[in-house]
Amino acid sequence: MIKIEGLKKSFNGKKVLDGADLEIEKGKITVIIGRSGEGKSVLIKHIIGLLKPDDGRIMLDEQELTALNDADLNEARKRFGMLFQGAALFDSMTVAENVGFPLKEHTSLSWEEILKTVTEKLQRVGLVGVEDMMPADLSGGMKKRVGLARAIVMDPEIVLFDEPTTGLDPIMSDSVADLVLDTQKALNTTYILISHDIPFSYKIADKIAMLHEGKIIAEGTVKQMKENQNPILRQFLEGRAEGPIKVY
Repeated sequence: MIKIEGLKKSFNGKKVLDGADLEIEKGKITVIIGRSGEGKSVLIKHIIGLLKPDDGRIMLDEQELTALNDADLNEARKRFGMLFQGAALFDSMTVAENVGFPLKEHTSLSWEEILKTVTEKLQRVGLVGVEDMMPADLSGGMKKRVGLARAIVMDPEIVLFDEPTTGLDPIMSDSVADLVLDTQKALNTTYILISHDIPFSYKIADKIAMLHEGKIIAEGTVKQMKENQNPILRQFLEGRAEGPIKVY
């Protein structure tokens, strides 16, 4: 469904992506792992068209996203949903207003019609009767669920997740993993996640890819990654300070 080819991006002369290649299969969960600062967020910002590469391209089916003009790119973005790190809810809006925001901005539906869809999506992520609550009244886990409801409210084909377990304890992280699996199975949607949470990644992924120094250095199923003896991958997966990755 998505093919990333030779993607390169530098900021102020510093290489962040240096020829990244990755194929993302339709209807599957792909997790991109790697250390903080390795460019995972930069990579997904390219996928959704928020950044333009210095070189390389991204294909969505037969469409080259990296060559689209602004109008065509905005149309292509309608195929995507996004769950931002920390959920990124609007503090001054209720849960219903947060989840319904994309529908209000991009459709001509009445608020009654929007609210019906909002309630359905909230139920899909396991939340009932929270429409009138404010973000400040929600737990960390509830905010993630509201963020996911907003990400899927327009029934996108692809949903991007930026570090969905950041700030959560291990039990809540496992709950988010169950939520990801349940919604992906129910919606048959393509999920792309970036994470450095290894237990979470092992639980949900159909495919894991590791980004290091601007390139994908290893990829495969959970079983293949556990068996891969690349020393950089092994150090990261095992959480060891000693190894080829230098800790400063």
